[in-house]
Amino acid sequence: MDKSYDPNNIEQRQYRRWEENGYFKPSGNGEPYCIVIPPPNVTGTLHMGHAFQDTIMDALIRYHRMQGRNTLWQPGMDHAGIATQMVVERQLNTEGLSRKELGREKFVKRVWKWKNESGGLICQQLRRMGSSVDWSRERFTMDDDLSAAVTEVFVKLHEEGLIYRGKRLVNWDPVLHTALSDLEVLSTEEPGKLWYFRYPLVSGNGHLVVATTRPETMLGDSAVAVHPEDQRYKDLIGEEVLLPLVERKMPIIADEYVDPEFGTGCVKITPAHDFNDYEIGKRHDLPQYNIFDDNAAINDTVPQPYRGLDRFVARKKVVEDLDALGLLDKIEDYETKIPRGDRSTAVVEPYLTNQWYVDIKPLARAAIEAVESGKIKFVPENWSKTYYEWMYNIQDWCISRQLWWGHRIPAWYDSDNNIYVGRNEDEIRQKHELPAALELRRDDDVLDTWFSSALWPFSTQGWPKQTASLKSFYPGNVLVTGFDIIFFWVARMIMMGLKFMDDVPFHEVYIHGLIRDQDGQKMSKSKGNVLDPLDLIDGVDLDTLLEKRLSGLMQDHLKPKIKASTRQQFPDGIRAYGADALRFTFASLATTGRDIRFDLGRIEGYKNFCNKLWNASRYVLMNTENPDDGDTKFSTADRWIRARLNHTIESVHQHFAAYRLDLAAQAMHEFTWHEFCDWYLELSKPVLQSEQTSDAEKRGTRKTLIEVLETLLRLLHPLIPFITEEIWRELAPRAMVDGETIMLQPFPQSMEAWRDDKAESEMNWVMQFILGIRQIRGEMDISPRKPLPVLLQNASDNDRDLAVRHEELLAKVGRTESVRLLSADQEPPPSATALLGEMRVLVPLEGIIDIKAERARLTKKQTGLRTDLGKSRGKLDKPDFVNNAPAEVVTKEKERARELEGQISKLQEQLEKLENLD
Repeated sequence: MDKSYDPNNIEQRQYRRWEENGYFKPSGNGEPYCIVIPPPNVTGTLHMGHAFQDTIMDALIRYHRMQGRNTLWQPGMDHAGIATQMVVERQLNTEGLSRKELGREKFVKRVWKWKNESGGLICQQLRRMGSSVDWSRERFTMDDDLSAAVTEVFVKLHEEGLIYRGKRLVNWDPVLHTALSDLEVLSTEEPGKLWYFRYPLVSGNGHLVVATTRPETMLGDSAVAVHPEDQRYKDLIGEEVLLPLVERKMPIIADEYVDPEFGTGCVKITPAHDFNDYEIGKRHDLPQYNIFDDNAAINDTVPQPYRGLDRFVARKKVVEDLDALGLLDKIEDYETKIPRGDRSTAVVEPYLTNQWYVDIKPLARAAIEAVESGKIKFVPENWSKTYYEWMYNIQDWCISRQLWWGHRIPAWYDSDNNIYVGRNEDEIRQKHELPAALELRRDDDVLDTWFSSALWPFSTQGWPKQTASLKSFYPGNVLVTGFDIIFFWVARMIMMGLKFMDDVPFHEVYIHGLIRDQDGQKMSKSKGNVLDPLDLIDGVDLDTLLEKRLSGLMQDHLKPKIKASTRQQFPDGIRAYGADALRFTFASLATTGRDIRFDLGRIEGYKNFCNKLWNASRYVLMNTENPDDGDTKFSTADRWIRARLNHTIESVHQHFAAYRLDLAAQAMHEFTWHEFCDWYLELSKPVLQSEQTSDAEKRGTRKTLIEVLETLLRLLHPLIPFITEEIWRELAPRAMVDGETIMLQPFPQSMEAWRDDKAESEMNWVMQFILGIRQIRGEMDISPRKPLPVLLQNASDNDRDLAVRHEELLAKVGRTESVRLLSADQEPPPSATALLGEMRVLVPLEGIIDIKAERARLTKKQTGLRTDLGKSRGKLDKPDFVNNAPAEVVTKEKERARELEGQISKLQEQLEKLENLD
């Protein structure tokens, strides 16, 4: 093994070997265990959320593979309709071409060309994380067999009357000219205005004042609504107002949706351009006036002066014209949520248009029952409430999109607009006995990307064909995903799985939190706090990091702030940590919380953990180079470390079963760092180095070093696969273990033979004894190399026995010069004291330290710290500093003051102990 741990020399080499040898494929033996990867967009690149989620899935897959299960981690990518189409359209624009100039067929060919040449970068990046997916089974949602599955589902649902075409309100992107799902719309608070208009009563007895944030939509108003219990307007319910500019009479209606506290308590109702108004319109049978075209410009159904105007130009003109008529009451500044398309950033309009829908409620009933009955379990369980909330209030699903890239809807129209749905045109003509001369045109729309994603668990296994893979790996075992797509993906997979496979698609849904920065902020380009997982693996210099953070940032005014914060946080860029350190960090963060803070301090610590494991392994290999046969005798320390590893193995199994990778990582870290490296390796040195130790005892310790390390590597492998593979391949011959890779070795199981309460009890005594001595050294500033005489007061028979039995261990590891027992009537000399149960461990200080000089040193140090604390408190007592300094500066000063207080307190304790020695 190399002297230093360098992940760059290990990780990609080992991954290539794994993939080339087919180690990720199902073994064909054992009970099936399957996870389907949430298919990333073909346009996507690896971000922290992917890396976190994939670490969890890979750990589960590696764990169950080593448990002897027939494991499949099913990979693949989503065709990402809007995102992919936009990428290729931008390419065309740089060539002076447009999608429409190219035509649909050539454009789709161009998208496939881009996909084959440039798409799927994220799959290469997943390899860098160590993801052990079966790449030979990689699927793409637009593959022929998956597309056939999509068509089959659409046709069958349509035949059952569960898919229909209708005119309803949708989120409309006026730039991309397509309907959007709610997930593709980002609503943010933006400064705006609240305009108050007067609508005259038809009776001539005054007017009502309505408030709106979108004045242009008043051209499509159908009514004015008030709350039925609002005494101000109760007598006007049923009367009419005259809609200004349009001169249309409209009723005054009563509806409990109206908030009497908003504006004047009178609300204009525009059913064709507001989702809430649409529902009110349905309840009161109001007409729907669509005033927009596909570009969100004003159409020809409104008065002439507004036709053809962009919506925001029309807004300005409507306000000016109402003001000229004396009907503008007032204008207020108002913060309002503005919905924007996540790709185009255009303001989205609620828009009435013909779309295809799934009548989803009949499918939802079985999906609700599946969770209620326990067939599917959410982890943590509280997410089932979120699931129920959406499912009980589910609305029909708009599945059509006005794009060219995607699964084209299998519907055809004749010249009279009769609709025919089928698997292909030939089937339709045969089924409906249509003459060859009758011209049919196919629907131009494609399906919502989530439609094909909903079929992912069974379409990837070959459905509608009844394949061996489908039989083995459906249903899967667990779905690992974030809470933000419970509605859009998880629920729809459950509904489609139950409908077409007559079974749930998975038995457990593990919902993880969302990765945020160290301050709990969402990672975003505009905040300049995005971390690239590959930068953490490979390292990145400051200039490159700045370039990445500023590229594509639309808001120029944010660039100086992002530059400054990046330089402050990463003055030297980001050092290379390697994939294993990143994976262990993610595992340690996999709590049950909704938000997960990623702190670079953690990954630094886990890189050190990998270093420690590497160095410990080198020690083991160097000290077990020439194993010899013969009798073996295990020391108490040998038996103790096996027993402690046994407990750790049991804990890790429990934590994997409960999806608590954070606790599994904690148990592994605690054993590896503290018990194996800090204690056992130190305890092994006197055995291996002493001439007084028998050959049998040395063999016992060497055997223990090899067996414990080999077992530990297998235990750690699901979380840190690269370093464990590299070390294991060096160690395996010495451990007499056959095999080419650690990942196909059995995962450790607890062994009755390794249980040893007596050894644990004895070693606990030894460790507490040594810790007591070390504590005295630290408090008294005694060199760790100086051997110390030790006196034992109030020692029990067991204490005496253990002190004698482990005398050499205490001398070598605890650096004791001697250990003497005091009789009950003996008065000890001035000593520093540590307690071990009822026994007092005493270190006489005569000749070891100058008590007077030590007291002077500590007093001087304490005085300096008190001066610093006074300055710090002085700053914090000034309101100007607390209120005006940056929050992070104030926080840092508060932490400094706390640290100083702690240091002063510890020095005081040491001074008091010295006082007691006089």
